[in-house]
Amino acid sequence: MSNKLSIILFSGTTDKIISAGVLSQAAAAMGSEVKIFVTFWGLLSFTKGPKKMILPKEFENMGAALQEGMQRENVKSWYEMIKEAKEFGAKVYACSMACGVMNIKKQDLDPIVDDMVGAATFLQEAEDGQILFI
Repeated sequence: MSNKLSIILFSGTTDKIISAGVLSQAAAAMGSEVKIFVTFWGLLSFTKGPKKMILPKEFENMGAALQEGMQRENVKSWYEMIKEAKEFGAKVYACSMACGVMNIKKQDLDPIVDDMVGAATFLQEAEDGQILFI
């Protein structure tokens, strides 16, 4: 396994953000260099304010069951997972172009976001590693 994992987080649905949290936390804990590039709909969950559960239409009635299962299994929220990944050195970047298109300013971003960067910068940092698109 490469010691670099870069995640492009395009989706804003909770199920996919949980997956990004699980993978980033595990990879960072195993010593991998982890970068998360949050773009378009993913950005909606990385702005300041409460973190709402957003599920795909076909699973929108499963929210309560998902929360119940996560509590029962002591699974942390995606936000806590990414915070823990950051404790191991993971970085979270917001896509500067998508922020501009969506009128999201740097001051609108949650403190979990380290910086706003462009795609070229992210891809340079991701070079020679594994890239996941979620």
